[in-house]
Amino acid sequence: MALPNVSMRQLLEAGVHFGHQTHRWNPKMAPFIYGSRNNIHIIDLTQTVPLFHQALLAVADTVAKGGRVLFVGTKRQASEAVADAARSCAQYYVNHRWLGGTLTNWRTISNSIRRLKSLEELLAGETQGLTKKELLQLTREKDKLERALGGIKDMGAPPDLMFVIDTNKEAIAIAEARKLNMPIVAVVDSNSNPDGISHPIPGNDDAGRAITLYCDMIARAAIDGIERAQGSAGVDLGAADTPAGEPALDEGEEGGEGAERPQTDGERRPQRRRPPGRPDARAGNGKGPSQARRPARGPRPSAEAKPE
Repeated sequence: MALPNVSMRQLLEAGVHFGHQTHRWNPKMAPFIYGSRNNIHIIDLTQTVPLFHQALLAVADTVAKGGRVLFVGTKRQASEAVADAARSCAQYYVNHRWLGGTLTNWRTISNSIRRLKSLEELLAGETQGLTKKELLQLTREKDKLERALGGIKDMGAPPDLMFVIDTNKEAIAIAEARKLNMPIVAVVDSNSNPDGISHPIPGNDDAGRAITLYCDMIARAAIDGIERAQGSAGVDLGAADTPAGEPALDEGEEGGEGAERPQTDGERRPQRRRPPGRPDARAGNGKGPSQARRPARGPRPSAEAKPE
């Protein structure tokens, strides 16, 4: 899969150009605003398209080098789209609530992740020794940890890049990423602050269709990075002499060219002849008189060639 191409038509159909009301704007977003209509700011998509492409390129390069991407979107509109996109490209996500210190205090978060995994193993096994109340308490604890840490329980270490929907709501996550000098790809609306964002994407961060478009494009860029990494480290199967899993023609596959076909009577009879070059006297050893009278040499005519 190649790097996804973003067109202005896609952005227009998703409503990416709609900003917030003019009195709710952030003056730092002035360079990315085209104008206003009906007291609503219109975002300049001629800047969004190249910036979006640069963000996709950054995500693909990070994944191609073996890096991890963390999708962050805890608002109601983005929760489901963020989780689906992260799962589709084998990356990680936070879509319920950002726990303070998720990145800067990774040791404590790791302890919580270990607790979550131990609860999953406990509840998946035998629970006969637990009372109903204890089982209910453990289940509630597991569900609470799953909502907060389920998307990062297999991450193993802080990510290499963060993708954020709505920088205002995820201000704590962005502050932690900046403290760790982590690259940030974020959607910035007309009321957002683009300072400190490595790869800003000017656009609407509230519309469901726009959020789905962002997440889908980032996921496709991550998949492109995975394919690039596998292509640089793997073996080209097309250049192999014998493709893997391809049966040979002489293996007798049913219905193939090497499959044995049933023989006719005329083809089976010559197989019972004595080998050529043996004395004629041996033809009568243990055999009927009709076989002893056969000539010593020469093949017997087949059934198809027998005269009527």
